[in-house]
Amino acid sequence: MNASVFPDYSYDYQLIIKHLLDRTVEWSPNQEIIYRDKFSYNYLELNKRIKKLSNLYKKLGVQKGDVVAVMDWDSHRYLEHYFAVPMIGAILHTVNIRLSPDQMLYTINHAEDKILVVHKDFMPLIKTIAPNFDTVKHIIYIGDGDDGVEPEVETYGEYENLIAGESGEYDFPDFDENTVATLFYTTGTTGNPKGVFFSHRQIVLHTISVMASLSAYGKPVEFNYKDVYMPLTPMFHVHAWGIPYIATWLGVKQIYPGRYDEMIVKLLLQHKVTMSHCVPTILQMIVGNPATEQFDFSNWKVVIGGSALSRGLAEMAQKRKIKVMTGYGMSETAPVLTLAQFKPDVDEISPEEEIETVTKTGFPIPFVKMKIIDESGKEQAKGKVGEIVVRSPWLTKGYFKSEKNSEELWNGGWLHTGDIAYKDEEGYFKITDRLKDVIKTGGEWISSLELESYLSRCEFVKQVAVIGVPDEKWGERPVAYISLKKEVEQSEVDEACRANIQTFVDSGRLEKWAIPDKFIIVDEIPKTSVGKLDKKLLRKLYAEKFSA
Repeated sequence: MNASVFPDYSYDYQLIIKHLLDRTVEWSPNQEIIYRDKFSYNYLELNKRIKKLSNLYKKLGVQKGDVVAVMDWDSHRYLEHYFAVPMIGAILHTVNIRLSPDQMLYTINHAEDKILVVHKDFMPLIKTIAPNFDTVKHIIYIGDGDDGVEPEVETYGEYENLIAGESGEYDFPDFDENTVATLFYTTGTTGNPKGVFFSHRQIVLHTISVMASLSAYGKPVEFNYKDVYMPLTPMFHVHAWGIPYIATWLGVKQIYPGRYDEMIVKLLLQHKVTMSHCVPTILQMIVGNPATEQFDFSNWKVVIGGSALSRGLAEMAQKRKIKVMTGYGMSETAPVLTLAQFKPDVDEISPEEEIETVTKTGFPIPFVKMKIIDESGKEQAKGKVGEIVVRSPWLTKGYFKSEKNSEELWNGGWLHTGDIAYKDEEGYFKITDRLKDVIKTGGEWISSLELESYLSRCEFVKQVAVIGVPDEKWGERPVAYISLKKEVEQSEVDEACRANIQTFVDSGRLEKWAIPDKFIIVDEIPKTSVGKLDKKLLRKLYAEKFSA
């Protein structure tokens, strides 16, 4: 039937970010939003400050499509930018503050940032790279309550002082939901960082789906209006996994820790935080610290992502009565694709079964289509290993200003993750390695993630990273870098780790030739800018020290 038969007098409601904020004024106007021990306000004031910030950017000439960049710790100011910048039709560039100065400069120029908002801690860095800015018109600095701050470069003014003088009224426009809202640069193994970008529609749909998954299928980790939320994933990294948007829509109490330091534990306890998300390193830092053993974390729920949740860390959290589960995604996927939730027919579950489930990569959330393919692109049967490819409405359309890389990312109409995994009989995915990290020895594949999970259960091991190193006979051999819970001799570590791995060989879960050749003790295992194990650097360090 011809569509013209059905007249349309309706309003064309667009999925834009301002609608995630609409209901907070009446639903939870007096709920608190807290920044460290420095600042506190409610949702009414949040809405007013977002309007003030929008008026400031309008005064500075920010127009639709212009880019506003932020360099800040996790704060209420970042939350304000999550809304204000996209809501005026501009693009928010969340600058990765852990990049090298050269890489940071590259992203600022490549994104064509017009306004740069900088926390005082980063002003010395800005002083070194500002002479090479191509497009930045104004720098706004964040004094963070320190009235004695004297910026080392010319700025337009201090954040709080500037928004204080603006009107708290702003009529946010409607526009096409496919308008780009945010831009973030992901670090790669080679070359310059690559920009991924997301539209209003993508962010809203991601928010709806992740919220529905966490609220409706809430075991073992649930997130609803009763929770107290504190992100422990940097807010520069793909919208802190999109969870601040959910927290704001739910109207929950929100705690922002600023720089990650001893304040985290204090805030967790003081505000009785119930919901967080982080990379394994952060959870390890908290529960592995003997000083926290006296504290009760039994109401705390944590989604782990960025790197695999090892069995050892999951068991450590379980002993502290912390509810944990894996979440999986990438910078390119906005990011959440799966959550390791219990299926609805699971009423009672043993501790062993719980560990087994929460350490899986997870089950796809609504509107995510995932499959495993071989090198020819053929879909693999359950249990067969291959690369994860994915389709979803919130995946980046490509890499900013990089047609070749975008084409490779979307080869065959599916986004290629570069993650090696299998799908089990229950429909859960389990990553066995990154395509670039899988160890190929004697024609067989060894999963570095699997070895890390096994070794994490060794009594001396605090954290472990396994890499493949060149070997003349076998092509590659596994080597384990280990940081220790306590100081012990190398011989004790070798003996304990080999004995630990041997139990999995004896049980038939691992081949004998998969046992690492070396166990290298280090003070700390290096991390990437977003907290992942930096295996690229570990391979380089090995080549420099052991290649001969």
